[in-house]
Amino acid sequence: MQSIESNALEPTSAELAGMSFGQKIQRLLPVYGLVILTALLILLFSILLPQTFPTLLNLRSIISDKTIIAILSLAAMIPMAAGRIDLTIGYGIVLWHVLAISLQTMFGLPWPVAVLVVILLGALTGFLNGLLVEIAKIDSFIATLGTGTVLYAIALWHTGGRQVVGMLPQGFYALNGTMVFGLPITGIYVLGLAFVMWIVLEYLPIGRYIYAIGANPKAAALNGIPVRRFVIGAFVTSGTLAALAGVLLASKLRIGQASVGLEYLLPALVGAFLGSTTIKPGRVNVWGTMIGVIILAVGIAGIQQFGGSFYVEPLFNGVTLLVAIGIAGYAQRRRSHAGRMAPAQKPQLPAKATDN
Repeated sequence: MQSIESNALEPTSAELAGMSFGQKIQRLLPVYGLVILTALLILLFSILLPQTFPTLLNLRSIISDKTIIAILSLAAMIPMAAGRIDLTIGYGIVLWHVLAISLQTMFGLPWPVAVLVVILLGALTGFLNGLLVEIAKIDSFIATLGTGTVLYAIALWHTGGRQVVGMLPQGFYALNGTMVFGLPITGIYVLGLAFVMWIVLEYLPIGRYIYAIGANPKAAALNGIPVRRFVIGAFVTSGTLAALAGVLLASKLRIGQASVGLEYLLPALVGAFLGSTTIKPGRVNVWGTMIGVIILAVGIAGIQQFGGSFYVEPLFNGVTLLVAIGIAGYAQRRRSHAGRMAPAQKPQLPAKATDN
């Protein structure tokens, strides 16, 4: 069952060709407005906080803190592109980061094997979500909320409410702790993952199929696209990326606890929804999602450096999510209105002259 609709609203070159300069600016502003706002926020905080914000230390902190959110946002946007939503990412990361540690400390598995097991379990969870949505025909919101709650319960049972601690190998710590050119290696993970996803979604047939399913699954099926297969594949990919985020979180924290992880769900969804309001407004897209995560990171970092209280981050995330959904809904209504008005605006042929 489809939970959200995915339609691109970016202007075409033919549409822009017939516009004046002012009309082009007005048409392109919704497309790149969030990018411009991000640049203005960076400039504003750099001017107001010259000693702390425009520094390498602050950049390292932002990359280190927001890598998990960025990966989860990319994981969430894949089912969104197919018109579904996956809430398991926020609940699953609780269990995945605990398992990544306990498989090594409690069961003695080598860290590469433990990582592989966690990623395979994440893919299996995504496959289960796909079956619930496509075979059992349960709405994706309800299905993934139920699956995620079960995963969270398993994490609580496995830990018994206690922390999972123990000595871990340096190779596992290096997954998150390595520095490249003075910056955390996790930033390279995110850029590499974003680039691969951009290529797949924008230039390969699989990406066009997924977007077609998100726009109109019935029309996609009538055109020969195996909707069920691609939707299940989208959930499998989302589950795999969520498990990868759990592994990196375990490498960063070096302990496992069931009270950590749920706080990543809201900002990850915010980043994905913001991604549908920029670059290709009306359709979730990779670089739009990256801009969404960046503006969250910049805004929260700047506010906290001004002395914002502990509740600023969830407040900022919640308000931004509401704004993002409102903008996306307005863009969809505007597109529908434009589609209805288009036939009435077609030029009429002049009447033929008659001889008297």
